[in-house]
Amino acid sequence: MESARHFCVTGLFIAPWRHQMRRHNWAQKISDQIMNPDTLKFIEASIKTIPDYPKPGILFRDITSLIENAEAFKATIDLLAEHYRDQGITKIVGTEARGFIFGAPVAFAMGLGFVPVRKPGKLPRAVIEESYALEYGTDTLQLHTDAIVPGDKVLVVDDLLATGGTVDATVKLIRRAGGEVADAAFIISLPSLGGDARLTAAGVKVVSLVELAGE
Repeated sequence: MESARHFCVTGLFIAPWRHQMRRHNWAQKISDQIMNPDTLKFIEASIKTIPDYPKPGILFRDITSLIENAEAFKATIDLLAEHYRDQGITKIVGTEARGFIFGAPVAFAMGLGFVPVRKPGKLPRAVIEESYALEYGTDTLQLHTDAIVPGDKVLVVDDLLATGGTVDATVKLIRRAGGEVADAAFIISLPSLGGDARLTAAGVKVVSLVELAGE
């Protein structure tokens, strides 16, 4: 889950006067695989908008409404699992905490193992760690040293891509452990905040189901 001022624990919030929805061109965004536009519209519509929360002038995008909807949740997992099924992925990595919600079901659907990347003090075995900058200060993520082995081809899954700091740190951990990571998948992306460009520069291809333009 990205740490940015534009979203909070249960979703995403953006100033309404600088926000608009933007549909994907799936022929470009997801290789040559064409997705059902009705399914994409259904997933997008399942993310509720709460006006003036947590304060006046803010639109809050609540992704918990998606996971409460069994059809929408299943459609989300199915789209990602089907896209990556034949790409040689060997493990799925999800970052604390909402990366677990989407990453673990994708791993299950693909018949793969799931590896959690967590905040300090949450993993019981030996770990490696990576720190990254926040708007004010820094944060740190950890990965079990034996969770990724050399040659693993890893897909990172998270709920939202904002500035890309969290996922960039996760990618560095995977590569330090000897894994290969060239793909990251998100439910929501905010391209204007630079995360897409940051991950692309790091050699990671970004796939997202919903894009939100603006800040």
